[in-house]
Amino acid sequence: MGHRKLTPGKLVVASHNKGKVREIVDLLRPFGFEVVSASDLGLPEPEETGLTFEENAALKAVAAANASGLPSLADDSGFCVAALNGDPGIYSARWAGPDKDFAMAMRTIEEKLRSIKAETPEQRRGSFVAVLCLAWPDGHQELFRGEVEGEVVWPPRGTQGFGYDPIFQPDGHDRTFGEMPSEDKHGWSIDTPALSHRARAFQLFAKTCLEG
Repeated sequence: MGHRKLTPGKLVVASHNKGKVREIVDLLRPFGFEVVSASDLGLPEPEETGLTFEENAALKAVAAANASGLPSLADDSGFCVAALNGDPGIYSARWAGPDKDFAMAMRTIEEKLRSIKAETPEQRRGSFVAVLCLAWPDGHQELFRGEVEGEVVWPPRGTQGFGYDPIFQPDGHDRTFGEMPSEDKHGWSIDTPALSHRARAFQLFAKTCLEG
């Protein structure tokens, strides 16, 4: 299946996560789309039964495209800690519980790292992964994956971003994602490599489906 260009118009961001929607809207802004979220349209959240980021991104994008009759862009992302065998991974949101208590989720990660005496930077490696899926109502879909490596730090630092951002310091930087404004966290422009996992996935999506 070949790549398909997406022309400006109405586009659904298939998420009910306000922080995630805000970041994707920021990334889409230069391209002239009329963006609506799944929650704006009152679309139900599909159950994320996939075993990979790719499967869950596709589930969300396809459900929104089918329900809305519009091209839909979904993200599935997570925080992966090497010493914890990649956990929480695809279950990153679930670790925060029904109340989306990411302070609790971050404490859980720290407690697990301390329990195995992971104290040095080498023992506290982590990464963020994001997969974007663009789905059309006719069934066509495309996937784009972005990853960023770094260190799990404690205590949390910064109040910007969302989720696990305050405990992740990307390689080559002295600030956590929680300490970076959106434009620094994404670090992406037409001629600048992306920094965040979501921006890296978005850069691939933009070059494939939006530019040229």
